Amino acid sequence: MRCCDSGRTDITTVSSKRNWRQILPGLLVSAVFLVILFILIKPKDLIAALRLADYRLVALGVFVTLGWLLMRGVVWRNLLQEKATYSQVFFTLNEGYLLNNFLPFRLGELGRAFLLNRKAGLDFAYVLSTIVVERAFDILLAVGVFFSTLPFVVSAGVPWQTAILPGGLVIIGLLVLFLMARYPQWVTQIFDRLSQRWPLIQRLGGRLLPAFLSGLAVLTDSKRFLRVALFFLLNLSIAFLQYYLMMLAFFPKAPPLWAIFCLAASSLGMAAPSGPASIGVFEWTISFFLPLIALNQTDEFKAAAFAYALTLHLWNILVTGILGVYGLSRDGESLANLFKRLKATS
Repeated sequence: MRCCDSGRTDITTVSSKRNWRQILPGLLVSAVFLVILFILIKPKDLIAALRLADYRLVALGVFVTLGWLLMRGVVWRNLLQEKATYSQVFFTLNEGYLLNNFLPFRLGELGRAFLLNRKAGLDFAYVLSTIVVERAFDILLAVGVFFSTLPFVVSAGVPWQTAILPGGLVIIGLLVLFLMARYPQWVTQIFDRLSQRWPLIQRLGGRLLPAFLSGLAVLTDSKRFLRVALFFLLNLSIAFLQYYLMMLAFFPKAPPLWAIFCLAASSLGMAAPSGPASIGVFEWTISFFLPLIALNQTDEFKAAAFAYALTLHLWNILVTGILGVYGLSRDGESLANLFKRLKATS
């Protein structure tokens, strides 16, 4: 009996070490940005900024967050070509965001695909392909907004080269996805030719690739593509309103341009690999760019920018977390069981 227990202990220890190796890089990225912020910004200034905020506007911003999530469900359901109910899509979306709050590198997106596969019976690869398109749209819109507002803030010292690399990569990525969707037989032939030496990869890819390619169909359907693009723009407008309302809580005279630029910059910042919920990266991005845009480098302004970023991020995490927990309980799931299933399928 002791031998068996010892074996289980060794397996558990190895598994725990492996999990920590996977999580540690993201945690380190987040920790570095948080340490930088707390070195540059005095705690007393941060507390003072939090006390002076107008929490009526914060509450209104939280209400707008719900509207953003509702529209986000519409966006994703259209990408899925209405193959799942809105309720399934909406709660799965928030369950994925909940997982992102605990897992680094936005691994909650894989959880979304896994959960909708179980709920709606949709192929995992098909769902995952719609999430890839969704993320590509997000970054492309963020880059577009970034460049659109850049002429107004470049005098503040914001380097325009900042968005070139992610923007170029997203455009190239979308072009590749479009070509894959447009010429699926060509993609399949290339895959078969390249994977001949690895039978396991060929079998696995042969099962997943058709479903993945079918999920990219939205890119070749002009009517659906335009509809999805319109919904993305509406979703972006709601996100701007959320950012601006909460910004006014800390900066009553802030122009809309500040919120627009912070929205674009933070979206690009969160696309970079980081720890759970992009903690640290999100706060640093806004705390760095906002004083540059406002041409105000005083300690009080920097502290207010940090307080704004913290409040905005915290409420996003709380709202999606509450909806995600409710969605899991509604589906008879738990975070512990879901982590185990995701680990078993990875």
